[in-house]
Amino acid sequence: MLDLIPKLNDHNLPYPDTIHPILVHFVIAMVLFAFTCDVIGYFTKNPRLFEVSWWNMCLATVAIFVAIIFGQFEAGLAKPYDVVQPVLSMHTLIGWSMSGVIATITAWRYAIRLKTPNQIPIPYLGLGLVLTCLVFLQVYLGDELVWVYGLHTVPVVEAIKEGVL
Repeated sequence: MLDLIPKLNDHNLPYPDTIHPILVHFVIAMVLFAFTCDVIGYFTKNPRLFEVSWWNMCLATVAIFVAIIFGQFEAGLAKPYDVVQPVLSMHTLIGWSMSGVIATITAWRYAIRLKTPNQIPIPYLGLGLVLTCLVFLQVYLGDELVWVYGLHTVPVVEAIKEGVL
């Protein structure tokens, strides 16, 4: 039975490389592009940009949950050492919170789309700006996990296996 479980590679993963960052980049792009389309659509009064924004938020809502699933799985395999744990915990907390925020904003966007498809209220744009700031904070924490603490990089995985970290 244990033969069916794939062996972990040099990155301490059962597959060639991390999947979480790939999925997260889609979410980042979709959320930022949706906000940009809303802002430009608000000032140019172009309702087609609101439609683009809507579909980007729908896809971002689905993608963030898939990204979180892989993030949780990969974080568990990372065997984070003591120094990295607070950053990883904060990244996890904000990630789960962002999934709720994105889903809520998408639901609100759906209500706006049904009621007034050719305009966006200012409070919605304000919340989009808050979400954009959360995205940038989350990107910073994710970059710190990889580029400062080296999660799932070969030298760090080896150091953890040897008991150095």
